[in-house]
Amino acid sequence: MSGIFTGVGVGPGDPELMTLKAVRTVEACSVIAIPVSDSTLKEPVYESAGNQDGQNALYLERCVAYQIAAGAVEGIAEKDRIYLPMPMIKEKDRLKAIHDNDAAAVAELLDQEKNVVFLTLGDPTVYSTCMYVHKRLKRSGYLTRIVPGIPSFCAAAARMDIPLVENRQELHVLPASYHIEESLDLPGTKVLMKAGRKMSKVKRLLTEKELEAVMVENCGMENEKLYFSVQEIPEQAGYYSLLVVKEKQTGGRKR
Repeated sequence: MSGIFTGVGVGPGDPELMTLKAVRTVEACSVIAIPVSDSTLKEPVYESAGNQDGQNALYLERCVAYQIAAGAVEGIAEKDRIYLPMPMIKEKDRLKAIHDNDAAAVAELLDQEKNVVFLTLGDPTVYSTCMYVHKRLKRSGYLTRIVPGIPSFCAAAARMDIPLVENRQELHVLPASYHIEESLDLPGTKVLMKAGRKMSKVKRLLTEKELEAVMVENCGMENEKLYFSVQEIPEQAGYYSLLVVKEKQTGGRKR
């Protein structure tokens, strides 16, 4: 028997939006996997509870998913942890090698019959680094599971008190860091995720195409900010910035 690898979605930012199943899964696990985007982490690092290294404490503090879970799961600090390098780069060969190494490190723990939970912001199935490890372990024959979380775009729409789609409208979820010019011409509602680094270009495209947009930055977190129009959206915004884009409505719009 081997342990089970579970990707757990912690929701968009508010610990109260973690599901009961997510909380219980974290409570029951042996090890928590912490994704680290900081380039200083070169190899996976295992850490027993109570033996926290200073650098690892910094990784833990910067892990948004862990901080959300810490607000909902009692005793989370008493769990062992494995820190996995997940750099934000686009070199395919280098990323493949890193993800292979991450999966191998987790597999060693699973072989020791330890259940490993990988915490991820929002939902694990939506643009999540968790799935790079998940699919490798699954291909290798390990037991894998996914616990869904509230997606950021659902939380953002709720926070703005608006519907995402109605009647026969389509919904398109787009990574804003890639080419979106043609995608913005699709019918229905467009969700632009992680748009912060490209905000100036995104704003220009929205203006040119005469589209309406609202934006939530850091949804559900203490530093959350709301913007109700393209004009209000700043030229620079944080990484966790999400836009809900719609075609212009006639007859005005209520806030």
